[in-house]
Formats: sequence, C-alpha cells, structure tokens
Amino acid sequence: MAQHHFKTEVSRLLDLIIHSLYSHKEIFLRELVSNSSDAIDKLRYLSVSDEAYKGVTLDPRIELRIDADLKVLTIADNGIGMGEKELEENLGTIARSGTRKFLENLPSDAKKDSNLIGQFGVGFYSAFMVGSEISVTSRRAGETTAHRWTSDGKGDYTVEPVDYFEVFPGEAKLQGTLVKIVLNEEGEEYTSRWKVEEILKKYSNHVAWPIHLVSMENEYDDKGKEKGKKAKDEQVNAASALWRRSKSELKDEDYIEFYKGFSSGFGGFDEEPLHWIHTKAEGTLEYSSLFFIPKKAPFDLYRADYKPGVKLFVRRVFITDDEKELLPVWLRFIRGVIDSEDLPLNVSREILQQNRVMAQIRAASVKKILGELGDLAKGNTEKYNQFIGEFNRPLKEGLYSDFANRESLMGLVRWKSTAVEGWTSFADYKARKKDEQKAIYYLSGGDEDRLRKSPLLEVYKKEGIEVLICPDEIDEIVLGSLGKVEELDLKAINRSDADADLAKNDKPEDGNLAKKACERAKKILGDAVKDVRPSKRLADSPACVVLDGDDPSVKLREMFREMGNEMPEIKPILELNGSHALVKRLVEADDAAAEDIAQVLLAQSMLVEGITLKDPAAFATRLNRLLSL
Repeated sequence: MAQHHFKTEVSRLLDLIIHSLYSHKEIFLRELVSNSSDAIDKLRYLSVSDEAYKGVTLDPRIELRIDADLKVLTIADNGIGMGEKELEENLGTIARSGTRKFLENLPSDAKKDSNLIGQFGVGFYSAFMVGSEISVTSRRAGETTAHRWTSDGKGDYTVEPVDYFEVFPGEAKLQGTLVKIVLNEEGEEYTSRWKVEEILKKYSNHVAWPIHLVSMENEYDDKGKEKGKKAKDEQVNAASALWRRSKSELKDEDYIEFYKGFSSGFGGFDEEPLHWIHTKAEGTLEYSSLFFIPKKAPFDLYRADYKPGVKLFVRRVFITDDEKELLPVWLRFIRGVIDSEDLPLNVSREILQQNRVMAQIRAASVKKILGELGDLAKGNTEKYNQFIGEFNRPLKEGLYSDFANRESLMGLVRWKSTAVEGWTSFADYKARKKDEQKAIYYLSGGDEDRLRKSPLLEVYKKEGIEVLICPDEIDEIVLGSLGKVEELDLKAINRSDADADLAKNDKPEDGNLAKKACERAKKILGDAVKDVRPSKRLADSPACVVLDGDDPSVKLREMFREMGNEMPEIKPILELNGSHALVKRLVEADDAAAEDIAQVLLAQSMLVEGITLKDPAAFATRLNRLLSL
C-alpha cells in the first residue's frame, strides 16, 4: 500500500471546499452521478471506436446503495474505470496553480454558489462535505488489476491493489468504479432512501443511463410482524430526456404530462400549458430546448425576486434552475429546459453569463420563441389573445429594452382601441387609419374605463380617428421610447402637439370667443398653468388639460416618486372649447364669477386626468358659488 500526499496544497483547498464553497451539500450526489455517467459515455464511445475495447460488455448501470446501519453510501458504475496512475492523477491533484488564491478571495456569496463546482476540477471532493472517509475502487476496462484510493480529506491518501473486484454482483461486469462514503454527521440524512431518491430525481432524472437505488427495507409477514430485511432495488430516474426525443415520436399528451410534473417545481398548477416550443439544433451549435407558455401568469411575475422558469442541463445533467441569464428578463414567464452539448459540464455562473455558446443559445432561443408567437398570432387568434391577456406587459418590457428583437416585438404586442373591441396591433391600426393621417395616436395613464371617458377623445371620435387606449403603467415609457412605428409618428393625445390631424374650428365666432376666453383665463390663473389656448380636440366638454411636448405625465411622475426620485411640479396647458356655454359665460361674467369659472374649469379638467387637487376645499367652494347662481 502506497501512501501519498495531495498536491497543490490540497489540504487547505479541501477545507475551503468543504466549509466555504458550497451552500447546498446535496450537490455531491449530482457530481458523483455525473462522473459515473461520463465514465459510461467514454466506454460506450471506445467500444465502437477503439479495437481494444470492442470486446467489452456494455450493460450500462449506475447504482447507489444505502447502508443505514453502517452509515455508508456507495455509488457504482460499470463505465470505463481507472487504473492506478489515473487514480493518482485524477484524485490526488486538485485543479491548477492559483486555485487556492482564487477560492480564498471569492466574495462570500460566490463561495456559496454551487455552480462553481467543476470550474476547477473539484467536483469529486464535494463528497467530503458529507463524508469522514472516502474510498474509490476502480478497474479500467481491459485491465486485470483493480486499485483502491482512500482518504479522509486531511492531506494524505493511499492507493493499493485489490485482489478481487466486481462493481455489481453476478455477471462479469468487472470494469468500472465504486465510490464508498463513510458519512459524517453532516451526511447522516443521506441514509434516508426518500432523501436520496428526491435528490436523484431533481438533478439526474434525465441522465441517459439507468440509476438504481438499493437499500435494505423492513419486511413484514401477513400479520404485520417484522420478519427481517429485504433489499429494495428500483430504478429511480427516467433515463430519457423528453426534450431530446424527436417531435415526430411525441404526442400532445407526452408534452402535457411532462409539463405538469415539471411546472410543479416552480409553484405551478396541475394544468395544461397554453403552448409549447420544442427545438433540436444540430450543426456548429448543438442543443435541445423545450419551452412552455403557461395558461396563467406566475404569481411572482412582477416581483424583483421572481424565480426563473428555465432549467439548464448539460448533456442531460441538471446544472441550475436559478439562473436569470438563460433568457431575457422580459421572457421570465417561460418555463422549460435548455440542454447543451457544448457547455462544460459544471459551468459556473460567472462563466455562464459570459459564455459565447450560451449567448448564441439564448439569442437563438429568443428568436425561436418570437417566431412561434408570430405564427400563433396569425394561425390561432383565440389562443394568442389568451396569451396576450396574461403576458402582454412583459412583451412591452421587451419592446422597450430589447433592441435586437424590437421589430419582431412590434408585431406581437397588442393594444386596446377606440375603433374595435378586444385587442389590436400596430399593423391593424395602420391598415385602418385615414390616408392623410401621419401619426398613430394613443392615450395613456390610468385605468381603461377612465381613459375611454376622457374628453380628450371627443373630436378624435367625431372625425373617425382611431386612438389606442394604454392603461398599463409602462405604456407611456414604452411608446415614448419608440418614437415611430415604421414611418408613422407615435403621438399622445394628451400632449399639446398631438392635434395636427384634427380639423380647425369651422365657426369663426367660436374661435374668436375662445380666444377672448383664453386671454381672460390666463390672466386669472397666472402661474397655475403654462398656457391657456383654444382647443381643437373638444366637442362636448368645456375644457381639458394637456401637457407640453417634453413634460412627464402625471403617472410617470408618480412612478418616479414611488421609486424615491424627486420630480419637479409640472404646469398643465388648459384648452377651452369656444362653442361651450360655460366658456361663453367666462367671457361675459363679472370678475368674481369669471375667476370662479376659470378656476373650476381648470380643477375639473385636472380631476378628469387623474391629477390630485392641492386645495379640494377651495374647488368645492367655488363650485357651490357657481351652482347657487
């Protein structure tokens, strides 16, 4: 038996790994099962590519065996195996120069990141988080001698030959590796069959090879009396990744059943998905993806701490379900899987965010999702409208933030309108607009019912000019950022410059009266308004308020204030309808009554637009005086 010292300051590194690097010690099972899967993959490849291995029996199996009495957990596979030299090279050396310094200098949050595992070749050593002693017995396929590596993780290890070795009893399955972990106090919970099975299903359910869990379970007679123990041996993984199968061999029921089980892990409901998108990319970039659109928006859709819904696998091995970089934030409602052939198996979160392969997969996935949504919008309006009812707002976020996909999103986002019931698109608006019309008009800020009753819409309706109704808080920001849709300007009708397409007042006398009323109101209101002018957009109401072109709206100011930002007070522009009796009265009234009329016209116009009055009591007093006349 030869005793060796770990290389590369392993003792200190093991201490860092065990006590600092991992916040979820259960991932040691993921690592060991991944190693076993890799070993079988290598043997399978060699058995068809190398003459020296073509006679090797290949009957893939990964087995975990629990001995609760001895507090021992073993993980075995009949893969390629390791010889003496490989045991020393693979298990006696950790990482490379500079690893210790890197790990020691990591911020505390990063040390707890389980996805750093494997970046420095330390995956196997995560088992020391739960084991007081670990032995690895292995025989390389085609060799006659097996060797056992043993260590307590404190600085030394031994390697010795063993006389007899079979990974699994029975047939001549003599090659492979068996890892035996003597569990410490931290690892005692892994003597629970339920616990181990739960972890295997979480991380390794779609590993290609069968994973068997073996434990000794109590056996009872017909009267319920314990009569001893019996080995319980069951395959616990699906050993088949649905997303890797051809779409032609899958039925709708297969996708639906998979989604029901999959979505429950994200707090989903036991219901069918609204739609799914299955992709298998081959060529320079190989990956599979399966995305689902839920019928209902996730409860945390608008929370900053939302849980991402896409799981990342690498060659069927689960890596993470907590990475928000797999898809853009505005697609956070998507549930599903990305499985890459080209990423390193234990890619770290830091590398993942900068990885060129992941960036390409992300970009291709977004385009695929947008393409599918476009086809759905054209081919199934009812289902698409159901989608829009739940996820229109996230699409608007993408329209604002994702410049690379803005053109596609332009065609997918939907709006309410004064011209039609239900949802409409920019393309629909453009098709319906008047030939001479040079802009797309919209009204934002407040709930839909109040917007539809706004006096600002009166003449637009009268002249048959469609206006988009935009009640979402972000609509003003989104539409303001677009500027144009193709060659058409986007104009908010509560802005002073939005009435270019409206006809001028046909009655000269109304125009003259409005001009006089505006001059008198402006003198009365003074600094309370930016301006008072005749209105082209009013038909029935006496007055309205609009904003200057660059002034932020009431809703926008409220949003910024809620975020703790100071916003300057904005003075509105008051517009008067020269054909209204109350405006005529403003011209004819004495000074006292004229002041009440001007103040009431301003105050009621502000109330209609959702602006809070500074002095509601004064407004009520003036209104009462006018009513008494």
